[in-house]
Amino acid sequence: MLDKDGVRQLAYVVIIDEIKPIEGYDRVEYARVGGWWVIVQKGQFKVGDPAIYFEIDSRVPSDRECFAFLEKRNYKIKTLRMCKVISQGLLMHAEDFGWKNAIDADGHPLIYDANDNSRFWYADGEDRFLTKELGVTYADDADNKRKANSGDKYKAMAARRPNIFRKKWARWLMKREWGRKLMFFFFGKKRDKKDGWPSWVQKTDEERVQNMPWILEDKGEWIVTEKIDGTSTTFTMKRGKFGKNKMYVCSRNVCFDTVDKPCYYDTNVYWEMAKKYNIYDVLSKLLDRFPNAEWVTIQGETYGDGIQKRNYSLKGHEFAIFNLITSDKGRLGTKEMVYELGNICDVPCVPILNTITFDGLTVEKLLEMADGNSVIDGLPREGFVLRSLDGARSFKAVSNNYLLKYHQ
Repeated sequence: MLDKDGVRQLAYVVIIDEIKPIEGYDRVEYARVGGWWVIVQKGQFKVGDPAIYFEIDSRVPSDRECFAFLEKRNYKIKTLRMCKVISQGLLMHAEDFGWKNAIDADGHPLIYDANDNSRFWYADGEDRFLTKELGVTYADDADNKRKANSGDKYKAMAARRPNIFRKKWARWLMKREWGRKLMFFFFGKKRDKKDGWPSWVQKTDEERVQNMPWILEDKGEWIVTEKIDGTSTTFTMKRGKFGKNKMYVCSRNVCFDTVDKPCYYDTNVYWEMAKKYNIYDVLSKLLDRFPNAEWVTIQGETYGDGIQKRNYSLKGHEFAIFNLITSDKGRLGTKEMVYELGNICDVPCVPILNTITFDGLTVEKLLEMADGNSVIDGLPREGFVLRSLDGARSFKAVSNNYLLKYHQ
């Protein structure tokens, strides 16, 4: 699940939404939280109980006794086919961590620390996340390196003066771009700017449909694109004085100020794509195309040999765009993006598969639809990314068959 800053959280408090039996199995049952279904011991939970949910693709720490039962799985939490059903994630009781369940004065369930009543977590609260508290990391060691945050000049500034930046007025200012600039004027240092993430760029990470099943109640039309299993790549350019525009090359979390700056891969594939597709010229043309824009950004997926679980039958690397964003128009709709980019460059966009409406569609049915073969090489695809026509909303549906084959 993504938090308010767009960072994926791997452990958090939830409420049990539904429990149903699994035919042929008397000792276990199926529990649902949001759109996730998890096998649990029979009688372990009841509907309405708060619990702690650990997402797939995560790893729990080996030094906690409550996780000892996961030793044979190397403490990893993956998509599993068990008891003739698919189980995704792990549900645990508050008591497993020395905590307690409770109901507040308004009848809302919560979890609290029995040794410190000031520490409590609501399933719908901003502080529901327990990833750091419980020491949960990505199951894949490579993900922990590749998805680590880069230096952010504002975060570096705030880290030096925590007493100031915890204050209510400082937090209020830091939520606004002009406020961040003002604070940096007074408290920032030159060294903070090095490798700093461009403040106007929102980092890419789509929410899974299981974490937002309510989206399927939308009555509008949505565009379905293929989700490519690669590394998120961002190119952005800010308009400068006297035609001196500045381009930034970024991965999901890291801004690379020079072409020779090391990245997770053996070579800097992000700068490789910038050169291969003449991205500087592409962004310059986009600024000309949108004369009122202070900046333009394209985001996409770099994929191929040595990147992620699939090489897409490539010996090299390719790039496909999924976002075109400008400061004056925001994120363009997929069809408008394809049209605008088609006028100025030869950079490919992610494959558009079709358009759908969600009338009567369930999370389970959408995940079944996500199964299939990639239009790139005919081998299993990772799934879908679905975007509203105006480009304002999007989410992903990852194929369970893909997870069972490539993420074990």
